[in-house]
Amino acid sequence: MAVICAFILNAGLNFVLGLLIAKLLGPAEFGLFALATAGAVVANTVLFEWLRLSATRFYSARVRAQEPWIRQGLDRAYAVMGVALFVAALVCAALGVGSGPGSRAAILAGTAIAALGIGIFDYHAALARARFDGGLYFRLVAVKNGLAFGLMAGTAWLLPQPAWVLAAAGLSQFLAAALLWRPMRDPVTPRLRVRLAETWRLFVAYGLPLIAANAVYQLMPFLNRGTIAAQAGLAEAGYFALAADVTTRSIGTLGTALDLLLFQFAVRAEEEEGRAAAEAQIGRNVGTVVALLLPCAVGFWAILPALQALAVPDAYRGPFAAYAGLMIPGFFFLAMTNFALNPVFQIRRKTLPVVAAAVIGLAVDALGLWLLPPVMGPEGIAVAQTLGLAVATLILAVRTLTGPQRLRLPWRDILMAGLACAVMALCLSPVRHLEPVPALASSLALGILVYGAFTWTFDIAGLRSLIAARWAERRGPARQASAAPAIDVAELDAIPNDSH
Repeated sequence: MAVICAFILNAGLNFVLGLLIAKLLGPAEFGLFALATAGAVVANTVLFEWLRLSATRFYSARVRAQEPWIRQGLDRAYAVMGVALFVAALVCAALGVGSGPGSRAAILAGTAIAALGIGIFDYHAALARARFDGGLYFRLVAVKNGLAFGLMAGTAWLLPQPAWVLAAAGLSQFLAAALLWRPMRDPVTPRLRVRLAETWRLFVAYGLPLIAANAVYQLMPFLNRGTIAAQAGLAEAGYFALAADVTTRSIGTLGTALDLLLFQFAVRAEEEEGRAAAEAQIGRNVGTVVALLLPCAVGFWAILPALQALAVPDAYRGPFAAYAGLMIPGFFFLAMTNFALNPVFQIRRKTLPVVAAAVIGLAVDALGLWLLPPVMGPEGIAVAQTLGLAVATLILAVRTLTGPQRLRLPWRDILMAGLACAVMALCLSPVRHLEPVPALASSLALGILVYGAFTWTFDIAGLRSLIAARWAERRGPARQASAAPAIDVAELDAIPNDSH
């Protein structure tokens, strides 16, 4: 529960912070900031993602106590990569000293600092989750968000240049990990160099294909934002970036929170019961992910006009809703890839199919960038991105669901979730055209009512059973207390009293 609460906090503050930064910087500067942020994510993926993924796959409370070389290998590799990236940032900063904060060298320095901060924070967050230490994870996320809000918003207000805001973003994430360094430590044990070499080979073999796939997926928005900036200007890239950021967070944040828990359940099932139990758990996880993320996508579509009118800065209105509406299906497909399909190959330690699907998706996106903008204008870039993500997901789904090792899915839950969302969309379609405040309130209430009724009636993904079990656990102690035998008054008279 602490992990879910942390992600609700993270999602809410990131949503508000993104809109605030967009307002303070303006469309053109925010477009440059978004392009550099995409570059920072790509750099973090290439340099650090293989280690973060290895931490989630190979580190646990048991490993912490019995196999300390796993954490030692992770720490040593992070230190090497981090120092190299920090030196690169210093070199870029030195080159940009005479050119000002808007120069290319300054932007590169800020991008490197942001990538370093993201990498360090994500690593420590992964360690806390792998240990199932929800309290520590919540504190880490809360401290990071508080620092990010203060440092990034303050920097954007005082020094409205993308390079400074990027540096503030990286610094806030680094400080969060530094402030909680003590509870994140493992017990001190002697280093075994032979074991360190073995762990690095294990990390590379497991993580490199996933890095390649994630880098391809991160290249897609980088390529698309660069294309729209070249064709229509930085302001248009800012419109596109804000819509993409808000949409992917609205759909993907809950998926990330679920993945943090569900994948660790699969890893623990493999440790305790074997590979078959782990894959059975992943099959159940897929049903849960679909049952919770599909209504998020439909709900975001329903509230999109009201959200634009109430929360989006004036300079971005119009293009925001147009781009976001075209991106919703693509980001839902991306969430399915990341949180439903990729774990199958991660638990099997056969991650090359993930790379193949990502490369084909990028190729489809690139083809769309060539063919669609002349016909559709800048909106064609959003369509190209959605098509690329959909094709990548389809290829991975075919690979997962066919062949002798095909994954068994809870098809009833998936079909019932789809039916419930279709009914919800029909009910919300006329409501979304009301005035913003009534539309938002009505959409949220009606959407929860309709989908909740379906979920409770048909026990989609076992959610009703889970809620009932949790309720029974909480009611149990109270029921036991109320059922305790009462003491009869006559019995009190029979108790000896030494004070008489």
